[in-house]
Amino acid sequence: MTGSEAPSSFRLAYVPGVTPTKWVRIWNERLPGTPLTLVGVPAAEAAGLLRDGGADAGFVRLPIDRTDLSAIPLYTETTVVVVPKDHAATAVEEMSAEDLAEEIVLHPLDDTLGWERPPGRPALERPATTADAVELVAAGVGLLVVPQSLARLNHRKDLTYRPLAGAPESRIALAWPEEKTTDLVEEFIGIVRGRTVNSTRGRAPTPPQPKARRAEKKSGAPRKPAPGKTSRGGSGGAKNPKGGAKRGKPRRRP
Repeated sequence: MTGSEAPSSFRLAYVPGVTPTKWVRIWNERLPGTPLTLVGVPAAEAAGLLRDGGADAGFVRLPIDRTDLSAIPLYTETTVVVVPKDHAATAVEEMSAEDLAEEIVLHPLDDTLGWERPPGRPALERPATTADAVELVAAGVGLLVVPQSLARLNHRKDLTYRPLAGAPESRIALAWPEEKTTDLVEEFIGIVRGRTVNSTRGRAPTPPQPKARRAEKKSGAPRKPAPGKTSRGGSGGAKNPKGGAKRGKPRRRP
């Protein structure tokens, strides 16, 4: 690389509700010389952004159009019902679709749950975004079913939420263009999968360790004499400080 060239960088897309902070921190620790740029994108546009080269990889909501894209599912979110804090639903720990039968349930155009048939009674119009739907819930117009991360993202003090049993769930995945699986993409995949620095791909094998003494004996290698033994295997006298062998007491002649 010449001095006029800009350093390589990594562009990471993410959809609303995903918090990539942990993975970004690990990236900055391991690759401080390679900037990581975050690119926010609506869930419906994430696949197109990756396919068009707008990001090197991205956190998306499944299902997506997998044409020319690879994806690794990461986790599944809890589905919740967003309700006003004074709503009767706050008296229970969990709700079901049957509990919503008489409620107006808002179904925004950017819904990510892929309902075959949303629960409850439909509103006269569909809100354009989840954020718009949250405002309508606060105004008392209806309730809203969303992944838990989106309920947290659009949190208001006058609203709360409860888990909804038996509802579709949203899955988060890491996706990237199949034909552009670069070294940096592989590095980020390793971070997301929890690989340590010492377990990354391409690491040289650990050099062999010295063999045990018994292996040396089998191969005929000389052994180190034990303390108190000469190299010939016989008993040897202890040496005095001057280097000579100690002499025993002289015997008396008869």
